[in-house]
Amino acid sequence: MFTGIIETTGTIRQLTPKGDQMQISVDIGKLAEGTGLGDSIAINGVCLTVCRLEGACAVFDVSTETIRRSNLSALKNGSKVNLERAMSAQGRFGGHIVQGHVDGTAKIAAIRKQANFAEFRFEASEDLLKQMVPKGSVAIDGISLTVSKLDKTGFEVVLIPITLAETAWRQAKAGDTVNIETDILVKIIQRQLDAIAPFSKGLTLEQLREHGF
Repeated sequence: MFTGIIETTGTIRQLTPKGDQMQISVDIGKLAEGTGLGDSIAINGVCLTVCRLEGACAVFDVSTETIRRSNLSALKNGSKVNLERAMSAQGRFGGHIVQGHVDGTAKIAAIRKQANFAEFRFEASEDLLKQMVPKGSVAIDGISLTVSKLDKTGFEVVLIPITLAETAWRQAKAGDTVNIETDILVKIIQRQLDAIAPFSKGLTLEQLREHGF
């Protein structure tokens, strides 16, 4: 489990296609100290397992499903990525519950600077948007953020100066694709409600009462 509080950024050293899968080598810098084989590290919010260590570089195997769901295949040698190690039992919970299981991708539609802050707007699919709520949490490229605005075509978040300075988003631009993991609590509630009445058909008070709500 992760918290969405980025520890540092890393650099992609090599992407090696392996049929429908691939292998990624990432310079994880200071995180290499204390990292061992089998450890979990979130790369742009994607939980991956260290399969080999080469000095400061960690090597990860990436499955077909992860490639399909995330933006990892769009990375290039030299790309900066957000890094977070799995939360330790002694760690502080600074963000929200992040599993590292990316639900899909969104596209940066616009970036509006506000002094040292920046407001990002994203275009996303209906499936992702219906798993978000205004003022709720969302992990974007592994960063725990709050949904400031939400509508039928997209959503917005505001990044504070330290987040812009300390993550790979200091290089972000309109048109970039980002990884999205919606809040697990919202997904659980949505699944339960869909079992009562599919999202497309709506939900009535009578149906909620029948199921004990």
